[in-house]
Formats: sequence, structure tokens, C-alpha cells
Amino acid sequence: MQAEAKDRGVAVSFSGAGATLRGLSFGADTSEATVILVPDVHGVSPLYCEIAARFAAAGLRILLLDLYVREGTPRLTDMAAVQAWIADLPDARVLGDIGDAVAHLRSDAGGNARRVGIVGFCLGGQYALMAASRLDGLDACVAFYGMLRHGRTTARKLPPPAETADALRCPVLGLFGADDALIPASDREVFRSGAERSGQPLDLRVFSGAGHAFVNDRRRDAYRADAAREALDLAVTFLHDRLMPPSVH
Repeated sequence: MQAEAKDRGVAVSFSGAGATLRGLSFGADTSEATVILVPDVHGVSPLYCEIAARFAAAGLRILLLDLYVREGTPRLTDMAAVQAWIADLPDARVLGDIGDAVAHLRSDAGGNARRVGIVGFCLGGQYALMAASRLDGLDACVAFYGMLRHGRTTARKLPPPAETADALRCPVLGLFGADDALIPASDREVFRSGAERSGQPLDLRVFSGAGHAFVNDRRRDAYRADAAREALDLAVTFLHDRLMPPSVH
């Protein structure tokens, strides 16, 4: 994946609730289809710049969104730190920032995108699915191993995707590893059942021999090259089909 990245994006900023939001833009500003990319818990990193550049090379405009403009990028050295950081994130604020990104992209200042999608990885995949059930203005959602449950009941956490799939507002592509201990098959089936009640199209793919974070080529323990390649290609095709006019592709 590293060899495919051609640039590191163009810095952009726009107004959010109580903060100036920012991200990196990849691809032609003239594209009518823009995709918000929400990274994993570690935030914006070279991995997601490379994925954004890969999607942009396929004709999609990408906004790689920085969700941590208030807190700063975290330094998460172990799973306990990761869990504590996630538990402290206010879901409503994160989803508000994503909603502000959608509004910005649909505005004149943001390029006046006619269609807006969202793609997320891990925690970002969870937020992408939560956005697809709560926010207007999204035309497609792709979630790479987004957690479907979280078991947290504090005031900062909203019900997880498995509990709100019946409220989906746009088509969803879910990409999961069969061996992902964080997302058991039972959660996937609950999510599938809820999505069917929503009336929105759902394409749920499960990759054998893959666990969590199988696209992350920085993690030798998790990366599965064949599954990563297939999943990324499926995501590009899905976003093309849902966001771009037939004459474009």
C-alpha cells in the first residue's frame, strides 16, 4: 500500500461547533462525489493518507477528517490506554463534527458536493455506522471492522451500531474479518437483521483468515494482504456505484 500513495493531501479547515475543524483533502476538487474518511483511534496517520490517496486515484475526492482538533493526537501505548481514550470520547460531539463535515462539503466553500459518502476504520468504522443511522446528507457508508457493540453506558456514549441498524439512512458496505474477536458473528447477525428492517441496502462481507485491522500493513500480526486488497477494491467499487454518475465510471 505504501508505494501507491502519491501525496499527503492538502490541508483544509472549516467551522465546527466550538472549534475550527480540519482535515486533508485528496483528489480533484471538481469531483461531484466526496467521501469523508474517518481513521482509527490513533487519528490521522501515514496509513490513512495512503488509503485516501488510493481512493482519490480511483476518482473519488476524499476528506481525511481529524477528529482530535480539541484534544490533540493521542499517544496510545497499550490497549488499556486505547480503551480509556475511547471511553472518554463524547460520541455526540464526534458525530456533530462529522455532520459539520457533511455540511461543509455540500456548501459552496466545501466544493458543493452533490453526493457525500463516509468510510471508517475500526473506531472510525463504528462512527461511520453511527453516522449512517443518525445523520442526514450521507449517500453511502463503508465500515472496515467497525465495532458493532461497545458495552459502555456513560453519558458520553451513544447506543452502538448493533442497536440502531434499523435506523440506517443510506446504503452500507460492512467489511469484517471472520476471526475478529472484537466483532463476533452474533453481532454481525444482529446488525444484519436491524439493517433489513431499515429498508436500506446492506452488503456485509466477511473475510476468512482475517481478524481485526486486517488492512493495517503497519501491524504484521494483523495485516492480511489478500483480504486488504479485496476489501479496498470492494470499497472503491461500492462508493463509485453509490456516489458517481454512470457517465463518470
